[in-house]
Amino acid sequence: MSQPRSIFNAIPAQIDLPAMEHAILDFWSSNQIFEKSLASRVGAPMWTFYEGPPTANGMPGTHHIEARVFKDVFPRYQTMKGKYVSRKAGWDCHGLPVEIAVEKELGFTGKADIEKFGVAEFNDKCRTSVTRHVDAFTRMTERMGFWVDFDEAYWTMAPEYVESVWWSLKEVWKKGLLVQDHRVAPYCPRCGTGLSDHELAQGYETVTDPSVFVRFPITSGELQTLGASLLVWTTTPWTLVSNTAIAAHPDVDYVAVRTTVDEVSEVLVVAELLLSSVAGEHEILNKFKGSDLERVTYQRPLNYIDIPDAHFVIMAEYVTTEDGTGLVHQAPAFGADDLASCRAYGLPVVNPVAPDGTFLGDIPVIGGLFFKDADKPLVKELKASGALYKSTQYEHSYPHCWRCHTALIYYAQPSWYIRTTSIKDSLLRENEKTNWYPETIKNGRYGDWLTNNIDWALSRNRYWGTPLPIWRCENKHEICIASLAELGELSGQELSTLDPHRPFVDDITFACAECSSTMNRVPEVIDCWYDSGSMPFAQWGYPHKAGSVEKFEAAYPADFICEAIDQTRGWFYTLMTIGTLVFDKSSYENVLCLGHILDKDGRKMSKHLGNVLEPMALMDQHGADAVRWYMLAAGSPWASRRVGHEAISDVVRKTLLTYWNTISFHALYAQASNFSLDQSPPLSERSIMDKWILSELNSLILEVDKAYSDFDTQNAGKVLAAFIDDLSNWYVRRSRRRFWDGEAAALATLHECLETLTQLLSPMIPFIAERTWQDLIRVANPSVALSVHLTDFPVADQSLINLELNKQVAMTRRVVELGRAARAESGVKIRQPLQRALISAQGWSSLPVEMKEQISDELNVLDLADIADADGDLVDVSI
Repeated sequence: MSQPRSIFNAIPAQIDLPAMEHAILDFWSSNQIFEKSLASRVGAPMWTFYEGPPTANGMPGTHHIEARVFKDVFPRYQTMKGKYVSRKAGWDCHGLPVEIAVEKELGFTGKADIEKFGVAEFNDKCRTSVTRHVDAFTRMTERMGFWVDFDEAYWTMAPEYVESVWWSLKEVWKKGLLVQDHRVAPYCPRCGTGLSDHELAQGYETVTDPSVFVRFPITSGELQTLGASLLVWTTTPWTLVSNTAIAAHPDVDYVAVRTTVDEVSEVLVVAELLLSSVAGEHEILNKFKGSDLERVTYQRPLNYIDIPDAHFVIMAEYVTTEDGTGLVHQAPAFGADDLASCRAYGLPVVNPVAPDGTFLGDIPVIGGLFFKDADKPLVKELKASGALYKSTQYEHSYPHCWRCHTALIYYAQPSWYIRTTSIKDSLLRENEKTNWYPETIKNGRYGDWLTNNIDWALSRNRYWGTPLPIWRCENKHEICIASLAELGELSGQELSTLDPHRPFVDDITFACAECSSTMNRVPEVIDCWYDSGSMPFAQWGYPHKAGSVEKFEAAYPADFICEAIDQTRGWFYTLMTIGTLVFDKSSYENVLCLGHILDKDGRKMSKHLGNVLEPMALMDQHGADAVRWYMLAAGSPWASRRVGHEAISDVVRKTLLTYWNTISFHALYAQASNFSLDQSPPLSERSIMDKWILSELNSLILEVDKAYSDFDTQNAGKVLAAFIDDLSNWYVRRSRRRFWDGEAAALATLHECLETLTQLLSPMIPFIAERTWQDLIRVANPSVALSVHLTDFPVADQSLINLELNKQVAMTRRVVELGRAARAESGVKIRQPLQRALISAQGWSSLPVEMKEQISDELNVLDLADIADADGDLVDVSI
């Protein structure tokens, strides 16, 4: 009579991860698993996650995998915990990143080329470029198993999104916090626009510049009779052309000293505390406070441009004695502190540098030169005229454009600012409420950033961006517009279908309500970081779009956001700032900061170094799950990661293949013995090994649950990997004969472990977990959920947790480990039987006989005895 056919199918011991993953992607798509996971939680409590929109200006990199893996694992976990987690994709479409990419495609070198080409045509190219690169991001996102809703994605270039941003700007404007001012701000001469402080923070590069000490002969007062010169230090010789004043600190002690070098004597004025670092042998002739220098006149070393009613010493509290000479050269067109100090004395602001960063053509020596290229010829001129005291090279960090890498210039020009300094206390309050991972960011990197917050330079003199919605007439009357409907009402036009970008919106004019003259839109667009920081409300078209108010209020603030640590100067900042400006509440409650991605040698990945790992190729070689597991479990989330083929292969071998081999082993013996789940015996009829592994399993559920809830994937990975090792290398290995004999208790216990383990692993490695669910779990029990990603998170049965039993097995394994070490140290192989082993361990006497038998078997020792019974010399082994 033939035996009944087993419901289990054989599962191959080897697995091709990439091939398997493509099959799983097809399964998810054809069965709409993502959509079903969302539908299954409709009406459940919400857990809100915001997708930080990637800038669609180029092909995705490996660093995009890192952020997207972390942004996937926690929504999956929270969904399993019974929450409704909306996962709306988003695309950052505007700004310099896109414009510069398009300029390169078109072979443009600057704004003049764009104007000649046509703003409408250029912006259309930008829109096309965004769409093209979004497709590449979508393919990568789907390949890695990151579940987000692309059908309902928000696009920052969409009219309803732009209108929502306009609405928020009007709210800021109504509070008097959106203003135009003439200030010195970071400016990119190549892009022809000012930049914000958070953009500035992302573009520092190490450079070597001339460090010069320059003489400024005094032309008034007692110091003139001594033939004294003010000695000034600067690392920007090009700004000396615009020298307007010299600043001293009123309370610092200064000295006039006579120095002699090569029999040439001169008198210099410096801060007393810096004298030793500036002058060699010297004689102090006079000592005085900085306030005594006020309005002392001097002769500037480079008399190239007319600067009337200037060139005297002013007082400034910001002058320090940390370095230099204690006297600071002032060029108010190129320094915020300089501008403020010189304004206090009514000094003029003269700017000899054109918007493209070159000196005006009629300036001697350096006319037409790029400002950084002017340093060398100017130092040469200073030396020839005798004004140069000494010159060295100085290596330091200098700000460059975060997109085109051109050296920035601090440049005085009119710009629009959001007065974020006015809400500093509110920002600090909201930061204090926020949970930062790691916690040190709160009062460290980010807290310092908020404490030293300066006003947000919002406007950009560019083309492809959200237009600043301010209209102004010739009499300087202004109005801020909140929507196309409002603009249409004012202009008497139907504008519901208007593209709100330049140049179309620039053509809309209307009569000023105060003076009847024509109102025209100001020419600027806004910082694209404001766009992305507006996504909590703008993604819904709030407040104009029907239903947007309810959707926004239900999803604000976010329970969780996650990006790389540099976003403390970017998206994390703009999210919190805009939320606080508009709603008096930060946009998020929990934020995970990720470390940077490096190559296997710890270097930044770059095409120049040839060490870039392309994300699609990486996943196609190793599998997305392998890359995911490495990103999530190989270290602390906020630590930098060294990514290389060998490291990823190692985690596959140590963890993923061990897990898969255990699955294959179970399927093999379950099939061979015609096992079915209805044969599973009650716990009371199972062995001590079964009870131990089930105790560990239920402890594991608690540990993984806590780790996921704490955003700690490193610890989740650690305990999951340890359990996989326990299951494979102790439970299965020590129970092998039971499996050979087809023992139902062993097969049932292993199946229960694998089912729960697969659920616990599924947020981190969704592909292999799904394959296991389909090929093992659903085969054995077709009544379970269609997908592992449609299941609830396992709940621990704490009655099965036996901590004493866990300790006893841990002791058993430790004794085996020490015994093997003793054999190795003595050169006695395991295959050679030994008569006796003497053991000393707390709790040894109560260790179950079954475990002592396991030790004897593992160590090939006939007898185990307590060390207290020993006679003769002993060898003590510990590791």
